[in-house]
Amino acid sequence: MDTKAMKIKVAKLSWLVANPYAIVASSILTIFLACAAFSSWLAPYPKEGAGAPNVAHTLIGPSRLHLLGTDELGRDLLSRIIFGARPALLTSLTVVGTAALVGTLLGLIAGFRGGLIDAAVMRLSELFLSFPPLLLSLVAVSLLGPGLRNALIALIVSWWPWYARLIRNESRSIKSQPFVEIAQAMGVSSWKIMTRHLLRNITSSLIVQIAADLGTVILAAGSLAFIGLGAQPPSSDWGLMVAQGRTVIFDQWWISTFAGLAIFIVVLAFNLLGDELRDYLDPRKRAK
Repeated sequence: MDTKAMKIKVAKLSWLVANPYAIVASSILTIFLACAAFSSWLAPYPKEGAGAPNVAHTLIGPSRLHLLGTDELGRDLLSRIIFGARPALLTSLTVVGTAALVGTLLGLIAGFRGGLIDAAVMRLSELFLSFPPLLLSLVAVSLLGPGLRNALIALIVSWWPWYARLIRNESRSIKSQPFVEIAQAMGVSSWKIMTRHLLRNITSSLIVQIAADLGTVILAAGSLAFIGLGAQPPSSDWGLMVAQGRTVIFDQWWISTFAGLAIFIVVLAFNLLGDELRDYLDPRKRAK
């Protein structure tokens, strides 16, 4: 390994060690990813985590056998929360990944080409941005019907304009730089300019936005499930678990509380990581 690569790795490691918030966020997300990947092995009652009822243990409070209690069907809540990490992760990655891909492609083309293409993309994105994302998702799911697949489509529809606008603004500012003009003068193709010059210099902003949105999408998907428009029973979705316990919140408080805490902790971890990445990837703050 050459000296330059070694210095880069040491700098990245020293940044992580020097940022306690980044350590906490990374640790939480590592546990979250482990739960999503190995839920069948980590859950104390995997069948109940997958949705199988156990009527003999209905509505038991936190105890030695059931650390977080059981729900109205006797299912172990710790197992359900561990199993809920996988749909939460898949939903978040699907929505953010698709929205970022569509928005980045349209934003790059609009920012680089300008003119009528830029105006058309921006007017379309402004039409979607004129509605709050969750409200637009509610309307879309209401039209498509309840269900996880329709919730994913609705969230993608409401999320891509944010990426299109971000990438368009960034690419327009970079397009005027001398190195882009030199590449154009040398006859470099538009596609190579957009991918090798524009996109490469926008990657930092894109990474920060994606890190922040991963948590926000989990919260939005949970909100749709809470009102019955997202994931449907017997899914182990956290938002659905909060909804199932809201009618007995004063007597069996643990049903909604622990599922809500799972959402809160994961969203907080993504937001902390996004903030730390923003500071690290900002050259001015990194120099300080």
